[in-house]
Amino acid sequence: MASHQASARPAAGDPARDVRAKLTFIVPQDTKPSFHSSALTGGEPKIFFATEDREVAIADMRAIAEELSIEREGFELRRHATTVDDLYDDDAIARVYEPEIEALLKGMTGADRVVIFDHTRRSDTPAGAKNPDGSRGPASRVHVDYTVASGPQRAKDSLGAEEVERVLNSGGRIVQVNVWRPITGPVQRSPLALADATSIGPDALVATDQVFPNRVGEIYQVAHGAGQRWYWASEMTRDEIILIKGWDSLQDGRAVFTPHGAFQLPDQNPKAPARESIETRTYLVFEG
Repeated sequence: MASHQASARPAAGDPARDVRAKLTFIVPQDTKPSFHSSALTGGEPKIFFATEDREVAIADMRAIAEELSIEREGFELRRHATTVDDLYDDDAIARVYEPEIEALLKGMTGADRVVIFDHTRRSDTPAGAKNPDGSRGPASRVHVDYTVASGPQRAKDSLGAEEVERVLNSGGRIVQVNVWRPITGPVQRSPLALADATSIGPDALVATDQVFPNRVGEIYQVAHGAGQRWYWASEMTRDEIILIKGWDSLQDGRAVFTPHGAFQLPDQNPKAPARESIETRTYLVFEG
Protein backbone atom coordinates (compact mmCIF):
# COMPACT_ATOMS: atom_id res chain seq x y z
CA MET A 1 0.00 0.00 0.00
CA ALA A 2 1.51 3.28 -1.08
CA SER A 3 2.05 5.99 1.52
CA HIS A 4 -0.28 9.00 1.25
CA GLN A 5 0.37 11.31 4.16
CA ALA A 6 -2.27 13.40 5.89
CA SER A 7 -0.72 16.63 4.59
CA ALA A 8 -1.98 15.86 1.06
CA ARG A 9 -4.54 18.11 -0.59
CA PRO A 10 -8.15 18.08 0.68
CA ALA A 11 -10.43 16.38 -1.84
CA ALA A 12 -13.15 18.34 -3.63
CA GLY A 13 -16.47 16.82 -4.67
CA ASP A 14 -18.80 17.17 -7.64
CA PRO A 15 -20.92 20.31 -7.00
CA ALA A 16 -23.72 18.95 -9.17
CA ARG A 17 -24.41 16.16 -6.66
CA ASP A 18 -23.30 17.80 -3.41
CA VAL A 19 -25.99 17.89 -0.74
CA ARG A 20 -26.65 19.39 2.64
CA ALA A 21 -28.11 16.84 5.02
CA LYS A 22 -28.25 15.92 8.69
CA LEU A 23 -25.78 13.53 10.27
CA THR A 24 -26.18 12.18 13.79
CA PHE A 25 -23.25 12.91 16.13
CA ILE A 26 -22.58 12.07 19.77
CA VAL A 27 -22.68 14.84 22.36
CA PRO A 28 -19.46 14.45 24.40
CA GLN A 29 -19.97 13.73 28.09
CA ASP A 30 -17.88 13.43 31.24
CA THR A 31 -18.24 9.65 31.60
CA LYS A 32 -17.51 6.96 29.03
CA PRO A 33 -20.61 6.38 26.88
CA SER A 34 -21.99 2.94 26.11
CA PHE A 35 -24.70 1.19 24.14
CA HIS A 36 -26.27 -2.26 23.86
CA SER A 37 -25.62 -3.75 20.42
CA SER A 38 -28.27 -5.17 18.09
CA ALA A 39 -26.88 -8.62 18.88
CA LEU A 40 -27.85 -8.01 22.52
CA THR A 41 -31.18 -6.25 22.01
CA GLY A 42 -32.37 -8.33 19.05
CA GLY A 43 -33.42 -5.13 17.28
CA GLU A 44 -32.31 -1.52 17.36
CA PRO A 45 -29.26 -0.72 19.53
CA LYS A 46 -30.07 0.88 22.89
CA ILE A 47 -27.86 3.90 23.55
CA PHE A 48 -26.97 5.51 26.87
CA PHE A 49 -25.69 8.87 25.66
CA ALA A 50 -27.03 12.01 24.01
CA THR A 51 -26.85 12.64 20.26
CA GLU A 52 -27.45 15.65 18.06
CA ASP A 53 -28.34 16.07 14.40
CA ARG A 54 -26.19 18.58 12.54
CA GLU A 55 -26.74 19.69 8.96
CA VAL A 56 -23.46 19.44 7.08
CA ALA A 57 -22.22 19.65 3.50
CA ILE A 58 -21.74 16.18 1.98
CA ALA A 59 -19.85 16.24 -1.32
CA ASP A 60 -20.25 13.64 -4.05
CA MET A 61 -16.96 11.75 -4.34
CA ARG A 62 -17.52 10.54 -7.90
CA ALA A 63 -15.64 13.37 -9.60
CA ILE A 64 -12.51 12.59 -7.56
CA ALA A 65 -12.88 8.82 -7.23
CA GLU A 66 -9.60 8.12 -9.02
CA GLU A 67 -7.70 10.32 -6.56
CA LEU A 68 -9.09 8.88 -3.33
CA SER A 69 -6.92 6.64 -1.16
CA ILE A 70 -7.65 4.63 1.96
CA GLU A 71 -4.16 5.72 3.05
CA ARG A 72 -5.04 9.43 2.95
CA GLU A 73 -8.80 10.09 3.06
CA GLY A 74 -9.43 6.64 4.55
CA PHE A 75 -11.86 5.47 1.87
CA GLU A 76 -12.05 4.63 -1.84
CA LEU A 77 -14.84 4.11 -4.37
CA ARG A 78 -14.15 1.23 -6.77
CA ARG A 79 -15.94 -0.72 -9.49
CA HIS A 80 -15.96 -4.42 -8.60
CA ALA A 81 -18.58 -6.83 -9.92
CA THR A 82 -19.51 -9.98 -8.05
CA THR A 83 -20.64 -13.27 -9.58
CA VAL A 84 -22.90 -13.94 -6.57
CA ASP A 85 -26.53 -13.39 -7.55
CA ASP A 86 -27.98 -13.59 -4.04
CA LEU A 87 -25.94 -11.75 -1.42
CA TYR A 88 -28.28 -13.11 1.27
CA ASP A 89 -27.06 -16.65 0.52
CA ASP A 90 -24.56 -17.43 3.29
CA ASP A 91 -23.21 -20.47 1.44
CA ALA A 92 -22.52 -18.43 -1.71
CA ILE A 93 -20.90 -15.74 0.41
CA ALA A 94 -18.48 -18.30 1.90
CA ARG A 95 -17.77 -20.19 -1.34
CA VAL A 96 -17.64 -17.39 -3.90
CA TYR A 97 -17.87 -13.90 -2.43
CA GLU A 98 -15.10 -14.25 0.14
CA PRO A 99 -12.53 -15.44 -2.45
CA GLU A 100 -13.58 -12.52 -4.69
CA ILE A 101 -12.97 -10.03 -1.89
CA GLU A 102 -9.67 -11.65 -0.92
CA ALA A 103 -8.42 -11.47 -4.53
CA LEU A 104 -9.55 -7.85 -4.86
CA LEU A 105 -7.81 -6.66 -1.71
CA LYS A 106 -4.60 -8.59 -2.39
CA GLY A 107 -4.45 -7.19 -5.91
CA MET A 108 -5.13 -3.61 -4.77
CA THR A 109 -2.87 -3.46 -1.77
CA GLY A 110 -0.21 -6.15 -2.16
CA ALA A 111 -1.25 -7.72 1.15
CA ASP A 112 0.28 -11.13 1.82
CA ARG A 113 -2.91 -12.34 3.45
CA VAL A 114 -6.54 -11.24 3.76
CA VAL A 115 -8.58 -12.53 6.70
CA ILE A 116 -12.35 -12.05 6.48
CA PHE A 117 -13.99 -12.20 9.89
CA ASP A 118 -17.50 -10.78 9.50
CA HIS A 119 -20.30 -9.86 7.10
CA THR A 120 -23.14 -7.53 8.08
CA ARG A 121 -26.21 -6.88 5.95
CA ARG A 122 -28.34 -3.79 6.49
CA SER A 123 -31.67 -2.53 5.15
CA ASP A 124 -33.66 0.61 5.85
CA THR A 125 -36.93 -1.32 5.77
CA PRO A 126 -38.73 -1.41 9.14
CA ALA A 127 -37.69 -5.05 9.63
CA GLY A 128 -34.05 -4.47 8.70
CA ALA A 129 -31.87 -7.04 6.90
CA LYS A 130 -31.47 -10.61 8.10
CA ASN A 131 -28.15 -11.75 9.56
CA PRO A 132 -27.24 -14.92 11.46
CA ASP A 133 -27.21 -12.89 14.70
CA GLY A 134 -30.31 -10.80 14.01
CA SER A 135 -31.72 -8.04 11.83
CA ARG A 136 -29.83 -4.84 11.08
CA GLY A 137 -30.90 -1.39 9.95
CA PRO A 138 -28.54 1.31 8.69
CA ALA A 139 -26.01 2.59 11.22
CA SER A 140 -27.35 6.12 11.51
CA ARG A 141 -24.86 7.53 14.04
CA VAL A 142 -21.50 8.46 12.53
CA HIS A 143 -18.85 6.21 14.02
CA VAL A 144 -15.63 4.24 13.52
CA ASP A 145 -15.86 0.47 13.94
CA TYR A 146 -12.62 0.19 15.96
CA THR A 147 -10.47 2.24 18.31
CA VAL A 148 -6.80 2.39 19.23
CA ALA A 149 -7.60 -0.35 21.78
CA SER A 150 -10.17 -2.53 20.00
CA GLY A 151 -8.47 -2.53 16.58
CA PRO A 152 -5.51 -4.62 17.75
CA GLN A 153 -7.70 -6.65 20.12
CA ARG A 154 -10.08 -7.64 17.31
CA ALA A 155 -7.02 -8.55 15.23
CA LYS A 156 -5.88 -10.88 18.01
CA ASP A 157 -9.37 -12.38 18.19
CA SER A 158 -9.40 -12.95 14.42
CA LEU A 159 -5.78 -13.90 13.70
CA GLY A 160 -4.60 -15.17 17.07
CA ALA A 161 -2.55 -13.19 19.57
CA GLU A 162 0.69 -15.04 18.76
CA GLU A 163 0.25 -14.37 15.03
CA VAL A 164 -0.36 -10.67 15.59
CA GLU A 165 2.73 -10.42 17.78
CA ARG A 166 4.80 -12.33 15.21
CA VAL A 167 3.77 -10.05 12.33
CA LEU A 168 4.27 -6.80 14.23
CA ASN A 169 7.50 -7.85 15.97
CA SER A 170 9.01 -8.80 12.60
CA GLY A 171 8.32 -5.36 11.14
CA GLY A 172 5.02 -6.27 9.47
CA ARG A 173 1.76 -4.40 9.37
CA ILE A 174 -1.91 -5.22 9.97
CA VAL A 175 -4.73 -3.08 8.56
CA GLN A 176 -8.48 -3.37 9.14
CA VAL A 177 -10.56 -2.61 6.02
CA ASN A 178 -14.31 -2.87 5.42
CA VAL A 179 -15.76 -3.52 1.97
CA TRP A 180 -19.24 -1.93 1.64
CA ARG A 181 -21.47 -2.94 -1.29
CA PRO A 182 -25.13 -2.31 -2.18
CA ILE A 183 -27.08 -5.57 -2.42
CA THR A 184 -29.44 -3.84 -4.83
CA GLY A 185 -29.04 -0.59 -6.71
CA PRO A 186 -28.97 2.18 -7.49
CA VAL A 187 -29.03 3.35 -3.86
CA GLN A 188 -31.71 6.05 -3.53
CA ARG A 189 -32.36 5.91 0.22
CA SER A 190 -30.13 6.04 3.32
CA PRO A 191 -26.77 6.25 1.52
CA LEU A 192 -23.45 6.16 3.34
CA ALA A 193 -21.57 9.31 4.38
CA LEU A 194 -17.82 9.10 5.01
CA ALA A 195 -15.44 11.61 6.55
CA ASP A 196 -12.07 12.50 5.09
CA ALA A 197 -9.91 11.09 7.89
CA THR A 198 -7.52 14.04 7.64
CA SER A 199 -10.34 16.39 8.66
CA ILE A 200 -11.27 14.61 11.90
CA GLY A 201 -9.52 15.88 15.02
CA PRO A 202 -8.69 13.43 17.81
CA ASP A 203 -11.12 15.17 20.17
CA ALA A 204 -13.99 14.22 17.84
CA LEU A 205 -13.37 10.49 18.37
CA VAL A 206 -15.22 9.41 21.52
CA ALA A 207 -14.42 5.89 22.74
CA THR A 208 -17.68 4.09 23.50
CA ASP A 209 -18.39 0.66 24.99
CA GLN A 210 -20.39 -1.64 22.71
CA VAL A 211 -22.05 -4.34 24.79
CA PHE A 212 -22.58 -7.76 23.17
CA PRO A 213 -24.18 -10.85 24.76
CA ASN A 214 -20.78 -12.32 25.65
CA ARG A 215 -18.27 -9.47 25.52
CA VAL A 216 -17.79 -5.70 25.56
CA GLY A 217 -16.20 -4.13 22.50
CA GLU A 218 -15.24 -0.54 21.85
CA ILE A 219 -15.90 1.81 18.93
CA TYR A 220 -15.57 5.52 18.34
CA GLN A 221 -18.70 7.62 18.20
CA VAL A 222 -17.96 10.89 16.42
CA ALA A 223 -18.63 14.40 17.71
CA HIS A 224 -19.26 17.29 15.35
CA GLY A 225 -16.33 19.63 14.79
CA ALA A 226 -15.29 22.55 12.63
CA GLY A 227 -13.51 21.70 9.41
CA GLN A 228 -14.86 18.19 9.02
CA ARG A 229 -15.24 17.13 5.37
CA TRP A 230 -17.94 14.62 4.46
CA TYR A 231 -18.54 12.67 1.22
CA TRP A 232 -21.00 10.27 -0.36
CA ALA A 233 -21.27 8.33 -3.65
CA SER A 234 -24.48 9.08 -5.55
CA GLU A 235 -26.57 6.29 -7.08
CA MET A 236 -24.27 3.43 -6.08
CA THR A 237 -24.89 0.11 -7.84
CA ARG A 238 -24.16 -3.47 -6.73
CA ASP A 239 -21.11 -3.46 -9.05
CA GLU A 240 -19.49 -0.77 -6.91
CA ILE A 241 -17.85 -0.92 -3.50
CA ILE A 242 -16.51 1.51 -0.93
CA LEU A 243 -13.38 0.53 0.98
CA ILE A 244 -13.26 1.92 4.53
CA LYS A 245 -10.19 1.80 6.73
CA GLY A 246 -11.05 1.10 10.37
CA TRP A 247 -7.62 0.68 11.99
CA ASP A 248 -3.94 0.49 11.06
CA SER A 249 -1.04 -0.82 13.10
CA LEU A 250 1.20 1.67 11.29
CA GLN A 251 0.53 5.17 12.60
CA ASP A 252 2.83 7.54 10.74
CA GLY A 253 0.44 10.26 9.61
CA ARG A 254 -1.64 8.22 7.18
CA ALA A 255 -5.36 7.55 7.76
CA VAL A 256 -6.11 5.20 10.66
CA PHE A 257 -9.80 5.74 11.54
CA THR A 258 -12.52 6.61 8.99
CA PRO A 259 -15.87 7.83 10.37
CA HIS A 260 -18.98 6.82 8.46
CA GLY A 261 -22.75 6.52 8.88
CA ALA A 262 -26.04 6.50 7.00
CA PHE A 263 -28.04 9.65 6.29
CA GLN A 264 -31.32 10.73 4.71
CA LEU A 265 -31.09 12.54 1.39
CA PRO A 266 -32.86 15.94 1.46
CA ASP A 267 -35.02 14.91 -1.52
CA GLN A 268 -35.28 11.24 -0.56
CA ASN A 269 -38.38 9.50 -1.92
CA PRO A 270 -39.87 7.23 0.77
CA LYS A 271 -41.32 5.07 -2.02
CA ALA A 272 -37.92 4.46 -3.61
CA PRO A 273 -36.50 0.93 -3.27
CA ALA A 274 -35.04 0.17 0.14
CA ARG A 275 -31.32 0.57 0.70
CA GLU A 276 -29.84 -2.89 1.19
CA SER A 277 -26.11 -3.37 1.72
CA ILE A 278 -23.50 -5.88 2.83
CA GLU A 279 -20.34 -4.86 4.67
CA THR A 280 -17.44 -7.31 4.81
CA ARG A 281 -14.86 -6.78 7.55
CA THR A 282 -11.29 -7.87 6.92
CA TYR A 283 -7.75 -7.69 8.20
CA LEU A 284 -4.90 -7.25 5.72
CA VAL A 285 -1.58 -8.77 6.75
CA PHE A 286 1.70 -7.42 5.36
CA GLU A 287 4.76 -9.42 6.33
CA GLY A 288 7.89 -7.51 7.37
